[in-house]
Amino acid sequence: MPASTRNHRALAVFVHCLGILAAVPALPTVAPEAAATPAAAARPAAAVATPTETPTPTDSATAPTPAAPAPPPLVSPSVVVPTQGAPSPVTVAVTPAGTPAPGYQVQVRNTGSRPLATTVRQELPAGTSTTWITPGGRATRSAASTEVTWQLNLPARSTTTLHTALSAAAPGRPLTAPACAFTSDGNRPYDCATATWSGATVPAAEVTAAPPWRRPPVLLAALAVVLLAGLGGLWWWQRRRRVRSGARRPGATAPAGTAGTTVPGTSDRGTVYPRPATPTAVTRRRPPVWLLVGAALAVLAGVVLAATLTATRRVAAIDTTKQPTSGAWVGRSATGVVGVPLREQALEFTVYRVACPSRPVAGGQCQATVGVRNVSPQQQTWHGQMQRAYLPGGTWVSTDEAATRLANQGRDVFAQPLAAGSRLVLPLVFTVDGPARPKQLELRSGVFSAGVRVDVP
Repeated sequence: MPASTRNHRALAVFVHCLGILAAVPALPTVAPEAAATPAAAARPAAAVATPTETPTPTDSATAPTPAAPAPPPLVSPSVVVPTQGAPSPVTVAVTPAGTPAPGYQVQVRNTGSRPLATTVRQELPAGTSTTWITPGGRATRSAASTEVTWQLNLPARSTTTLHTALSAAAPGRPLTAPACAFTSDGNRPYDCATATWSGATVPAAEVTAAPPWRRPPVLLAALAVVLLAGLGGLWWWQRRRRVRSGARRPGATAPAGTAGTTVPGTSDRGTVYPRPATPTAVTRRRPPVWLLVGAALAVLAGVVLAATLTATRRVAAIDTTKQPTSGAWVGRSATGVVGVPLREQALEFTVYRVACPSRPVAGGQCQATVGVRNVSPQQQTWHGQMQRAYLPGGTWVSTDEAATRLANQGRDVFAQPLAAGSRLVLPLVFTVDGPARPKQLELRSGVFSAGVRVDVP
């Protein structure tokens, strides 16, 4: 047998053995009980001495039916479903009253099919006091703010209207008063709304015109006139100098008909041909010094004026009340008060209420009722550690996520992103060490977002 044939056969045997070894784990395993009694397993069913029973309708009715297989999940467990914000059974709408004095109208509507007990709270602006409220309301004044509370029993599919009239210490100042509807215990918010009373329109004061020397168009026009006058004077001076130099040149032009004659009374008496005139050097006169100095001063004054106007406008455009937005921050920062919607890059925040313990206790919890709206076209994620409460001493604390989850009935509000266009009204809890309550809340969507700041009264 040739060597090549032996090698091929040996290789074929080796590959065949590998195939057998690979197929052994795939063979079905036999249970020990089945292997011990192969005869009983092969025995036909007819040889078993068990009588056959005819099923009755009662037996078929009582026999348990096999359970249907569970349908596959609609969404993969790895996919995060964004929060849409379920519709609330109670909605709130606040509108300012069209009166000279500050006033608001609060409409509370029960959209459900059963009656609900709710607590309505309206936060009044600082420096105001109530002059009239809808009967049943109770005004509570604290060191920080004033709050009006109603306990309502809303029938199914009904609307209740509440009114509030205020007296302001500074008339004509815009006042914002948010209102929220809570559950009967006053802890979990159903819905919140806000409105700003602006008062009567005050006619704009007459603006006096600025003097001419402070108007940029007038100054530029004057500078252009000075430059044109300087250029015109320079051209006129050059033209006049040329005319004078041509008139004073000796023997420049000979009168017609005098060629080849002698002029009596000259030293060339008896000469038939006139002596050619000796050429004289033409000297160019320089422009006067006053003209050069005037033109240089005009140009310098224009440059200085343009630089001054540009620097003045840039300095006037600087807003010292805003936070810096350059560098790593994305978007522009906004600062406002309680009840005013503030928008950053992706989310719009509205702080409706901030409640802290009336008595200072160690580890006290301040609960902020916050409305969050996603104003971007895609889902947004926000983090509990980025929501902060600033204390008077300059320190800050982040959201107490465990307490916030407890206040939201065990739901982690930061676990899922917010869907595009969705809105949530939820409580955020901050654990404050010390008697002082927060002076400012800082809310933001992402780590590099400029965020918003809300001043707490």
